[in-house]
Amino acid sequence: MKAKVTGKVISQSCIAPGIYDLKIETSLAGDAHAGQFVGVFTKDASALLPRPISICGVSDDKKSIRLVYRVAGKGTDGFSKLDEGDEVSLLGVLGNGYDIEKLSSAGNGSGSKVLLLGGGIGIPPMLELAKELHAAGVSVSSVMGYRDERTFLLDEFTAFSDTYVATEDGSLGTKGNVLDAVRENGIEFDAICACGPLPMLRAIKEFAGEKKAYISLEERMACGVGACLGCVVKTKEVDHHSHVNNARICTDGPVFEASEVEI
Repeated sequence: MKAKVTGKVISQSCIAPGIYDLKIETSLAGDAHAGQFVGVFTKDASALLPRPISICGVSDDKKSIRLVYRVAGKGTDGFSKLDEGDEVSLLGVLGNGYDIEKLSSAGNGSGSKVLLLGGGIGIPPMLELAKELHAAGVSVSSVMGYRDERTFLLDEFTAFSDTYVATEDGSLGTKGNVLDAVRENGIEFDAICACGPLPMLRAIKEFAGEKKAYISLEERMACGVGACLGCVVKTKEVDHHSHVNNARICTDGPVFEASEVEI
Protein backbone atom coordinates (compact mmCIF):
# COMPACT_ATOMS: atom_id res chain seq x y z
CA MET A 1 0.00 0.00 0.00
CA LYS A 2 1.29 3.46 -0.93
CA ALA A 3 1.81 5.77 2.01
CA LYS A 4 3.29 9.17 2.75
CA VAL A 5 5.71 8.76 5.61
CA THR A 6 8.48 10.67 7.34
CA GLY A 7 11.96 9.17 7.16
CA LYS A 8 15.17 10.13 8.91
CA VAL A 9 18.48 10.63 7.12
CA ILE A 10 21.12 8.15 8.26
CA SER A 11 23.91 9.46 6.07
CA GLN A 12 24.67 11.22 2.80
CA SER A 13 27.83 11.57 0.74
CA CYS A 14 28.90 12.74 -2.70
CA ILE A 15 30.31 9.68 -4.51
CA ALA A 16 30.98 11.21 -7.95
CA PRO A 17 30.58 14.64 -9.56
CA GLY A 18 26.91 15.54 -9.04
CA ILE A 19 26.05 12.05 -7.71
CA TYR A 20 24.85 11.63 -4.11
CA ASP A 21 24.39 8.54 -1.93
CA LEU A 22 21.52 9.04 0.53
CA LYS A 23 20.50 6.50 3.19
CA ILE A 24 17.16 6.96 4.91
CA GLU A 25 15.59 5.11 7.82
CA THR A 26 11.96 4.49 6.84
CA SER A 27 9.11 2.04 7.32
CA LEU A 28 8.88 1.81 3.52
CA ALA A 29 11.97 -0.39 3.46
CA GLY A 30 9.91 -3.41 4.53
CA ASP A 31 8.07 -3.48 1.19
CA ALA A 32 10.79 -2.16 -1.13
CA HIS A 33 12.31 -4.26 -3.93
CA ALA A 34 14.58 -3.85 -6.92
CA GLY A 35 13.15 -1.73 -9.71
CA GLN A 36 10.72 0.20 -7.52
CA PHE A 37 11.05 3.86 -6.54
CA VAL A 38 9.94 6.39 -3.96
CA GLY A 39 8.73 9.95 -4.26
CA VAL A 40 10.87 12.35 -2.25
CA PHE A 41 9.29 15.66 -1.22
CA THR A 42 11.34 18.85 -1.23
CA LYS A 43 11.35 21.42 1.57
CA ASP A 44 9.98 23.98 -0.89
CA ALA A 45 6.31 24.48 -0.01
CA SER A 46 5.57 25.65 -3.56
CA ALA A 47 6.63 22.26 -4.98
CA LEU A 48 3.60 20.08 -4.42
CA LEU A 49 4.80 16.93 -6.16
CA PRO A 50 7.61 14.65 -5.03
CA ARG A 51 10.67 13.77 -7.13
CA PRO A 52 10.82 10.09 -8.16
CA ILE A 53 14.09 8.35 -7.24
CA SER A 54 14.86 4.67 -7.86
CA ILE A 55 15.73 2.45 -4.95
CA CYS A 56 19.43 1.58 -5.03
CA GLY A 57 19.41 -0.61 -1.96
CA VAL A 58 17.42 -1.99 0.94
CA SER A 59 19.18 -2.74 4.22
CA ASP A 60 19.34 -6.36 5.37
CA ASP A 61 17.22 -5.55 8.40
CA LYS A 62 14.58 -3.92 6.16
CA LYS A 63 14.73 -0.68 8.15
CA SER A 64 16.32 1.68 5.63
CA ILE A 65 16.60 2.39 1.91
CA ARG A 66 19.43 3.78 -0.15
CA LEU A 67 18.89 6.35 -2.89
CA VAL A 68 21.70 7.23 -5.29
CA TYR A 69 20.69 10.19 -7.45
CA ARG A 70 22.07 12.88 -9.71
CA VAL A 71 21.50 16.56 -8.97
CA ALA A 72 19.48 17.72 -11.95
CA GLY A 73 17.50 20.72 -10.71
CA LYS A 74 16.28 22.72 -7.74
CA GLY A 75 14.58 19.78 -6.05
CA THR A 76 17.48 17.33 -6.16
CA ASP A 77 19.88 20.12 -5.27
CA GLY A 78 17.83 20.57 -2.10
CA PHE A 79 18.12 16.86 -1.34
CA SER A 80 21.90 17.13 -1.58
CA LYS A 81 21.86 19.49 1.42
CA LEU A 82 20.25 16.91 3.73
CA ASP A 83 22.36 15.88 6.73
CA GLU A 84 22.32 13.05 9.24
CA GLY A 85 19.25 13.28 11.46
CA ASP A 86 17.21 15.43 9.05
CA GLU A 87 13.64 14.39 8.39
CA VAL A 88 12.41 13.85 4.86
CA SER A 89 8.91 13.13 3.56
CA LEU A 90 8.55 10.12 1.27
CA LEU A 91 5.75 8.58 -0.82
CA GLY A 92 6.02 4.91 -1.53
CA VAL A 93 6.69 2.27 -2.29
CA LEU A 94 5.87 3.06 -5.93
CA GLY A 95 5.91 1.12 -9.20
CA ASN A 96 6.38 -2.49 -10.20
CA GLY A 97 9.93 -3.78 -10.13
CA TYR A 98 11.77 -6.82 -11.44
CA ASP A 99 10.19 -10.25 -10.97
CA ILE A 100 12.87 -12.27 -9.16
CA GLU A 101 10.90 -15.51 -9.37
CA LYS A 102 10.46 -15.20 -13.13
CA LEU A 103 14.12 -14.32 -13.63
CA SER A 104 15.17 -17.29 -11.48
CA SER A 105 13.47 -19.65 -13.95
CA ALA A 106 14.79 -17.99 -17.11
CA GLY A 107 17.29 -20.81 -17.65
CA ASN A 108 14.58 -23.43 -18.27
CA GLY A 109 15.71 -25.65 -15.42
CA SER A 110 19.44 -25.52 -16.19
CA GLY A 111 20.27 -22.67 -13.82
CA SER A 112 19.42 -19.12 -14.77
CA LYS A 113 22.02 -16.66 -16.07
CA VAL A 114 20.83 -13.06 -15.89
CA LEU A 115 22.69 -10.15 -17.46
CA LEU A 116 22.31 -6.73 -15.84
CA LEU A 117 23.01 -3.66 -17.94
CA GLY A 118 23.10 -0.17 -16.44
CA GLY A 119 23.96 3.16 -17.95
CA GLY A 120 24.63 6.42 -16.10
CA ILE A 121 22.06 7.12 -13.43
CA GLY A 122 20.34 3.88 -14.49
CA ILE A 123 23.10 2.04 -12.62
CA PRO A 124 21.84 2.46 -9.00
CA PRO A 125 18.68 0.28 -9.28
CA MET A 126 20.78 -2.51 -10.80
CA LEU A 127 22.70 -2.90 -7.53
CA GLU A 128 19.69 -3.96 -5.46
CA LEU A 129 18.64 -6.25 -8.33
CA ALA A 130 22.07 -7.92 -8.34
CA LYS A 131 21.76 -8.45 -4.58
CA GLU A 132 18.26 -9.97 -4.79
CA LEU A 133 19.14 -12.25 -7.72
CA HIS A 134 22.32 -13.42 -5.99
CA ALA A 135 20.31 -14.25 -2.86
CA ALA A 136 17.94 -16.30 -5.05
CA GLY A 137 20.82 -18.38 -6.39
CA VAL A 138 20.86 -16.83 -9.86
CA SER A 139 24.14 -16.52 -11.78
CA VAL A 140 24.54 -12.79 -12.42
CA SER A 141 26.76 -10.85 -14.81
CA SER A 142 26.73 -7.05 -14.56
CA VAL A 143 27.94 -4.58 -17.18
CA MET A 144 27.86 -0.94 -16.15
CA GLY A 145 28.42 1.94 -18.56
CA TYR A 146 30.00 5.30 -17.72
CA ARG A 147 31.30 8.30 -19.63
CA ASP A 148 34.83 7.90 -18.26
CA GLU A 149 36.84 6.36 -15.42
CA ARG A 150 34.97 8.38 -12.78
CA THR A 151 32.71 5.48 -11.84
CA PHE A 152 30.34 5.06 -8.91
CA LEU A 153 28.99 1.91 -7.21
CA LEU A 154 31.00 -0.30 -9.58
CA ASP A 155 33.04 -2.05 -6.88
CA GLU A 156 29.89 -2.99 -4.98
CA PHE A 157 28.59 -5.17 -7.80
CA THR A 158 31.46 -7.62 -7.36
CA ALA A 159 29.89 -9.05 -4.19
CA PHE A 160 26.89 -10.27 -6.19
CA SER A 161 28.02 -10.76 -9.79
CA ASP A 162 30.74 -11.07 -12.37
CA THR A 163 31.31 -7.41 -13.12
CA TYR A 164 32.39 -5.60 -16.29
CA VAL A 165 32.59 -1.95 -17.27
CA ALA A 166 32.33 0.10 -20.44
CA THR A 167 33.39 3.73 -20.81
CA GLU A 168 32.67 6.05 -23.70
CA ASP A 169 36.24 7.32 -23.81
CA GLY A 170 37.89 3.95 -23.20
CA SER A 171 39.60 5.09 -20.00
CA LEU A 172 38.38 1.98 -18.16
CA GLY A 173 37.21 -1.43 -19.37
CA THR A 174 35.74 -1.70 -22.86
CA LYS A 175 35.69 1.41 -25.00
CA GLY A 176 32.13 1.96 -26.11
CA ASN A 177 28.76 1.04 -24.62
CA VAL A 178 27.53 -1.84 -22.47
CA LEU A 179 26.67 -4.01 -25.47
CA ASP A 180 30.20 -3.57 -26.79
CA ALA A 181 31.42 -4.95 -23.46
CA VAL A 182 29.00 -7.89 -23.63
CA ARG A 183 30.30 -8.83 -27.07
CA GLU A 184 33.95 -8.27 -26.20
CA ASN A 185 33.75 -10.49 -23.13
CA GLY A 186 31.50 -13.16 -24.67
CA ILE A 187 29.00 -12.96 -21.82
CA GLU A 188 26.29 -15.62 -21.97
CA PHE A 189 22.80 -15.02 -20.60
CA ASP A 190 19.25 -16.33 -20.47
CA ALA A 191 17.61 -12.95 -19.77
CA ILE A 192 18.54 -9.28 -19.63
CA CYS A 193 17.54 -6.61 -17.13
CA ALA A 194 18.43 -3.02 -17.96
CA CYS A 195 18.04 0.58 -16.89
CA GLY A 196 19.51 3.62 -18.61
CA PRO A 197 18.99 6.17 -21.37
CA LEU A 198 16.31 5.44 -23.97
CA PRO A 199 18.75 4.92 -26.90
CA MET A 200 20.54 2.29 -24.81
CA LEU A 201 17.26 0.52 -24.03
CA ARG A 202 16.25 0.53 -27.70
CA ALA A 203 19.56 -1.11 -28.62
CA ILE A 204 19.16 -3.70 -25.86
CA LYS A 205 15.64 -4.57 -27.04
CA GLU A 206 17.01 -5.31 -30.51
CA PHE A 207 20.09 -7.12 -29.15
CA ALA A 208 18.04 -9.47 -26.94
CA GLY A 209 16.41 -11.14 -29.93
CA GLU A 210 14.36 -14.14 -28.81
CA LYS A 211 15.55 -13.92 -25.22
CA LYS A 212 13.60 -12.03 -22.56
CA ALA A 213 14.65 -8.48 -21.79
CA TYR A 214 13.18 -6.46 -18.94
CA ILE A 215 13.76 -2.72 -19.08
CA SER A 216 13.16 0.03 -16.55
CA LEU A 217 11.96 3.16 -18.29
CA GLU A 218 13.17 6.48 -16.97
CA GLU A 219 10.65 9.20 -17.68
CA ARG A 220 9.60 12.44 -16.06
CA MET A 221 6.84 11.58 -13.61
CA ALA A 222 4.43 14.01 -12.03
CA CYS A 223 1.98 12.42 -9.59
CA GLY A 224 3.77 9.06 -9.33
CA VAL A 225 0.49 7.23 -8.68
CA GLY A 226 -1.01 6.96 -12.17
CA ALA A 227 -3.63 9.70 -11.92
CA CYS A 228 -2.26 12.37 -14.26
CA LEU A 229 -1.23 10.22 -17.27
CA GLY A 230 1.87 12.37 -17.56
CA CYS A 231 4.17 9.40 -18.15
CA VAL A 232 2.96 6.92 -20.73
CA VAL A 233 4.50 4.43 -23.12
CA LYS A 234 2.87 2.74 -26.11
CA THR A 235 2.14 -0.93 -25.51
CA LYS A 236 0.65 -3.96 -27.23
CA GLU A 237 -2.12 -4.19 -24.65
CA VAL A 238 -4.95 -1.74 -24.00
CA ASP A 239 -4.57 0.05 -20.67
CA HIS A 240 -7.61 -0.47 -18.43
CA HIS A 241 -7.35 3.10 -17.12
CA SER A 242 -6.93 5.13 -20.32
CA HIS A 243 -8.53 2.54 -22.68
CA VAL A 244 -5.81 3.04 -25.29
CA ASN A 245 -2.56 1.28 -26.10
CA ASN A 246 -0.67 3.13 -23.41
CA ALA A 247 0.71 2.11 -20.04
CA ARG A 248 1.49 4.40 -17.15
CA ILE A 249 5.18 4.07 -16.40
CA CYS A 250 4.80 5.09 -12.76
CA THR A 251 2.22 2.41 -11.89
CA ASP A 252 2.31 -0.26 -14.62
CA GLY A 253 6.11 0.01 -14.71
CA PRO A 254 8.71 1.29 -14.53
CA VAL A 255 9.84 -2.25 -15.43
CA PHE A 256 8.39 -3.72 -18.63
CA GLU A 257 9.18 -6.67 -20.82
CA ALA A 258 10.88 -5.01 -23.78
CA SER A 259 8.80 -6.81 -26.40
CA GLU A 260 5.59 -5.42 -24.89
CA VAL A 261 6.43 -1.72 -25.29
CA GLU A 262 7.23 0.59 -28.18
CA ILE A 263 10.28 2.70 -27.41
